[in-house]
Amino acid sequence: MGETYRSPYEAYPFLSDKPEDLRCDFEILTDGIVSSVGLLRAHCPEEDLKEALEKVAELVYHSNPTLRTKLTVTQEEVDWLKSSVKRLQEETKGRCKQFVLPQGSQRACIAHGLRVDCKKMVRLLYCHGHSGHTVEPLLIDFASLLSGYFFLTALKLNQMDGIEEIPYISRNY
Repeated sequence: MGETYRSPYEAYPFLSDKPEDLRCDFEILTDGIVSSVGLLRAHCPEEDLKEALEKVAELVYHSNPTLRTKLTVTQEEVDWLKSSVKRLQEETKGRCKQFVLPQGSQRACIAHGLRVDCKKMVRLLYCHGHSGHTVEPLLIDFASLLSGYFFLTALKLNQMDGIEEIPYISRNY
């Protein structure tokens, strides 16, 4: 097999990494998550929500190089995210009994998309670990909490925007 062509116009130096090397995939995914957080933030005039989303975006960017370098998200920051999730659970109590359709206001739908992307982040971390690489448990906890954070944020945004959740009854669960 010949050598891989490298475009002089590459936007990121690791884009040609071997497919089994998931570090670049993780970095691209976290970059996309932060971009979507910015989009969600643009739809939120509430200052407290904007501040929280800015902090979340910064934390996701701090996690970005973790697989290539070292974990720089701290236990205190994960604890902050955990307390944010707990607060959102209290604020949205009763809005979700089991499953709901991912719908609602435009900003709630952005939050639902972020929820899914954060699940992809968790899955990629597990795949990286299954490939024989070390993945810090704190990073997996962080990514898992992010998914819950954005689910609850979607519920909260629908609540704030006066939109009811639509229950989804699975035929399998």
